[in-house]
Amino acid sequence: MPTELEQALLEVDQKAKDRLVKYRRDLHQRPELSGQEAQTADYIADRLDRLPVKNLKMRVGGHGVVADVQGKLPGNAVLVRADMDGLPLLEASGEPFASKNSGVMHACGHDVHMAIALELADALSVNQHRLRGTVRFAFQPAEERAGGAKPMIDAGVLEGIDRVIGLHVWSELPVGQVSVRSEVVMASADMFTITITGQSGHGAQPHLAIDAVAIAAQVITALQTLVSRETAPTSPVVLTIGSIHGGTAGNIVAGEVVLQGTLRTFERALRGRLLSRIDELAQGIARSMRGNSRFQLDSEAPPVVNDKATAALVAEAAAGVVGGDQVVPFQPLMVGEDFAYFLEERPGCFFLLGGAPDGPAVVHHTPTFRIDERCLATGYRVMAAAVLGLLVA
Repeated sequence: MPTELEQALLEVDQKAKDRLVKYRRDLHQRPELSGQEAQTADYIADRLDRLPVKNLKMRVGGHGVVADVQGKLPGNAVLVRADMDGLPLLEASGEPFASKNSGVMHACGHDVHMAIALELADALSVNQHRLRGTVRFAFQPAEERAGGAKPMIDAGVLEGIDRVIGLHVWSELPVGQVSVRSEVVMASADMFTITITGQSGHGAQPHLAIDAVAIAAQVITALQTLVSRETAPTSPVVLTIGSIHGGTAGNIVAGEVVLQGTLRTFERALRGRLLSRIDELAQGIARSMRGNSRFQLDSEAPPVVNDKATAALVAEAAAGVVGGDQVVPFQPLMVGEDFAYFLEERPGCFFLLGGAPDGPAVVHHTPTFRIDERCLATGYRVMAAAVLGLLVA
């Protein structure tokens, strides 16, 4: 039989559903880029300040917002993380509550995550008299650049915390389903820049120049051999060069080309070796062609690895909400998440919430991204059940 607290938290009435949708739509209309989440932080802090929360703090590790809900009964301390930032995209979802900040969009569902965390903070704070332990809410900036989790940790957000939990709405998973996985969940995500330098010259006299475009072309081709010829076929790796900038005119030999890319893998040791090899290979090719190469690691995040025991508890809690047949397995994803840093410091679980909309499939990080808002209530109920379980585990 569910306890009074479980009944109070898990029976979501229409008012709670309306609040979830309002929070989500308010936040969806005002997205901000990584490191620029000032208005988002103000919105979050304003809602939290209306609640009987403790230790409300702003500008934690950037624009992070933190607050505690302290139960009157003894128990564990659990951190709930919700990411805040949007993406540099012009929204084309067709939603009536589309972004009002042109060129910026919540195209990954962070608005969903914040809405669920706000509603959970509300529900827990009015039930402190029967709550065991402490729930800390960490609204984290700069996830899309993998630059928010570590500064928050360095600022002390994990002090006194026993376990951590987070979720990500997933547009490929039907509404009503939840995916929980033990151990590796998501890949590392390292963003890098390679700057190739040569010597500019006249397009009719290439022998008097050092062609950075020609060097870059060789580097791009050679980098793929790190996957096909230096990595075991059983070890998944993605190495992508997604941006190339160089040259000013068709009749001028370019003196500089800038490449931007990403490396993703599930293995920590392999990740370190390949990052070194990217630099070595680019430098070797550039020097052999009379140029130079400079490697810069722009952002980094290790693989997302769930604690087995915590994942099992979250899966059990989810099954109690949506039914055991709706808690489905999934293969590790090559996308990255800097929630990985929290999981390196404390045992925890990062799980997926089904949010696939009706109609054509949508993809994260695209202008047409959208979700089915029925997932909000499901996500709230699963998160609430999981947190209650972690507080007493």
